[in-house]
Amino acid sequence: MMIKVAVAGPRGRMGKEAVASILKHNDFELVSVLDHRKEEAFIENDIPVFTSLTELIYQTAPDVLVDLTVPAAVYEHAIIALDNGVRPVIGTTGFTDLQLEEMRKKVEEKKIGCIIAPNFSIGAVLMMKFSQMAAKYLPDVEIIEMHHDQKIDAPSGTAIKTAQLINEVRPPFEQGHEVEEEILAGARGANVSGMHIHSVRLPGLVAHQQVLLGGEGQLLTLRHDSFTRTSFMSGIVLSITEIMKQDTLIYGLEDIIL
Repeated sequence: MMIKVAVAGPRGRMGKEAVASILKHNDFELVSVLDHRKEEAFIENDIPVFTSLTELIYQTAPDVLVDLTVPAAVYEHAIIALDNGVRPVIGTTGFTDLQLEEMRKKVEEKKIGCIIAPNFSIGAVLMMKFSQMAAKYLPDVEIIEMHHDQKIDAPSGTAIKTAQLINEVRPPFEQGHEVEEEILAGARGANVSGMHIHSVRLPGLVAHQQVLLGGEGQLLTLRHDSFTRTSFMSGIVLSITEIMKQDTLIYGLEDIIL
């Protein structure tokens, strides 16, 4: 079955890669894109551009909306899509707990799936899952995430999701010396149930994360590096295919690959 796909945010760095991947996939048809700029057609493939998601859905009837925009817009996009029977595949993080709950209710009401992926890279998802497995036995954990200097949010959605997964198997406790003191505020990073997340922002980076798990006389390091944004495309393709089979809200690709 040919899956009709629309992309929100087609001119961003991730959006351009997603458009290219969808266009060359034999089982997908890119029917439209949503952008803040209205033009007659998008690139050489004569794909219609819309500034209104409601109009896009009415005129092109996509099965799936791949949303690679910003947190300020993506929640509204998701609700409009679900209300109109379109399955969202979302590559943006930053939702509040209330927004996630509202989306979950909407998914249950409409009985169609929605995927929110903090990271579309299959390797990164495996790194997160392996970290959770290891933290059951090595609960002293520090996370270092490194991204390009144009990334707005810190820590990254991937780091937050990693910490959430680890928290499922690690009892909360404060790491380090019991009278530890920060001489400079923020030196120990963000504190999540006693473990720490450190964010690095530098030009030349794309998306990188390492999880350090310490034990007596040993250190386990799990690291993933995305050198180009093509590393995220396999996860987007998987999500588009998988969402057609789902009727729940899925937060993180680990729920569909393991």
